[in-house]
Amino acid sequence: MKKILSLAIAFLFIFCCFAGCSGNNDKKIVVAASVTPHADILKICKEELEKQGYTLEIREMTDYVTPNNATESGDVDANYFQHQPYLDSFNESNNTHLVSVAKIHYEPYAIYAGTVSSLSDLTEGSIVAVTNDPSNEARALQLLAAQGLIKLKDGVGLKAAKSDIIENPLNLDIREMEAALLPTVLDEVAIAVINGNYAIGAGLKVSEALAAESADSEAAQTFANILVVKEGNENLPKIKALVEALQSEAVRNYINETFDKAVVPIF
Repeated sequence: MKKILSLAIAFLFIFCCFAGCSGNNDKKIVVAASVTPHADILKICKEELEKQGYTLEIREMTDYVTPNNATESGDVDANYFQHQPYLDSFNESNNTHLVSVAKIHYEPYAIYAGTVSSLSDLTEGSIVAVTNDPSNEARALQLLAAQGLIKLKDGVGLKAAKSDIIENPLNLDIREMEAALLPTVLDEVAIAVINGNYAIGAGLKVSEALAAESADSEAAQTFANILVVKEGNENLPKIKALVEALQSEAVRNYINETFDKAVVPIF
């Protein structure tokens, strides 16, 4: 009888230990995020999540591939750095199973001065730098088209590629490169069309850009930055808590007061 009781107590102890570990994991939220503004915004969520018993760990990453791979593998619970078109393209190319659970903010895409200080100063063959991933390149080309610098085929919309340019009056030399490099080449190109987070990180201001997307444009909804999880995890309590924190009034106020219109809440 004593032996049975001892075994029962031992089993109960082991069960409680594992249950405790599981509970701790359920109360820890690990999110991969771009440094600016995503990680900055997430930091505002920490206090609210702590009130609900959650610990938020933010892993800052500087590329667009690692965060999605880490979310797919389960190394992190979620990521916050991308928009839906990029996510769709990534899933298709990499056979991943990632889904959006919330729209958080929109970063106006903008044209920044390089070796020229005005779009009217562009000359024959001027170099224009744009990002090289398909969804963001389309966005850059649409912004150039909106300024009358190029003309795109009718109907290509936000799937535009360089091959869809049908008019280029100045024969602009449009060069594709890694998004993170764009702010670093401004002294080598006439202008660059730069993603919001990389522009912010480089100290560039939308208010000083040569041109920017309208906040009420199609791009604002299409390219809203989203919180992403692996399919099947959308309804986990900790993910719902994270969404609530990210879409809180505290986050809205922080964005509006901090980023000088370079980041716009979309919730």
